[in-house]
Amino acid sequence: MDAALRDYRGAPIGEPLRATLAFLEKLTLEPAEVSDADVDAVVEAGVAPQALRDAIEVCAGFNVIDRIADALDFEQQTPEGLAAGAKQLTTRGYA
Repeated sequence: MDAALRDYRGAPIGEPLRATLAFLEKLTLEPAEVSDADVDAVVEAGVAPQALRDAIEVCAGFNVIDRIADALDFEQQTPEGLAAGAKQLTTRGYA
């Protein structure tokens, strides 16, 4: 997993995941350049259309939040703050 986070292109992962990550990278960095051929390439790599749709929806959600955070100049949490938040969520949930 660490290798995929560093560079998915050379990581020891399956071709469907590699194709999905490449698609999501293009969708994030060059959304106007995404075409039907890009979608077809991911499906041809073995990704089910619904799985690709799910990945796109997650990507879109993260991209929206990232852009809002950038626009409002949010500060990144410290590792301690992230750990405290994770503990809260795992013990009390989101409510």
